[in-house]
Amino acid sequence: MDRSDMMHTMYDKKGPAVAKNFEKRGFAAWYCPTKEEALAKAVSLIPETDVVSWGGSTSIVEMGLYDYVKAHNPVLDRDTAKTPEERMEIMRKGLTCDTFIMSTNAATQDGQLFNIDGNGNRTAALIFGPKQVIVIAGMNKVEPTLEAAIARARSTAAPINAQRFGIPTPCNTNGMCADCLSPQSICNQMVRTRRNSGPQGRIKVILVGENLGY
Repeated sequence: MDRSDMMHTMYDKKGPAVAKNFEKRGFAAWYCPTKEEALAKAVSLIPETDVVSWGGSTSIVEMGLYDYVKAHNPVLDRDTAKTPEERMEIMRKGLTCDTFIMSTNAATQDGQLFNIDGNGNRTAALIFGPKQVIVIAGMNKVEPTLEAAIARARSTAAPINAQRFGIPTPCNTNGMCADCLSPQSICNQMVRTRRNSGPQGRIKVILVGENLGY
């Protein structure tokens, strides 16, 4: 068995247990061994009449969900904006959409989410507004403790996101979190979601037995 096979075997053993821990906290949760199965599960949860918006996520692009909703649903896509003001207005409207899709910067084995945001629109939608939120999380984002999840979000996800968007933060320069107060900081909002908010199962978590995002 090669290293990749061993990783997937570990995910297949751990994933269902982590999903059950999310359910104990009021989330709806599933474990899907592959991104293809995860895409099918996500699609089954989104009526074609739903207005869909999203937070920037490499994971939802990698699994094909981004392209699917743009082809099958009315969407609120901030990237279609022609001005900064229009972009902000689309993000505001996204807070009252039917379905909001996103990933998470980190998750814990006991069923919590931890996210860092620059503008705050993604974390705001997670907390309140959209009728349902679907969170896609590769098992590579699941950490054993909350402390490890916070460290992952700040020291792995944030520096890579700064690089991805070309933002001149200290972590983009040296690859390490400097707990900066830079005006360009993308770590303005840090949100621990320890339990589903709103009606039972409003936040739906799909764990994927592959490495998605970062």
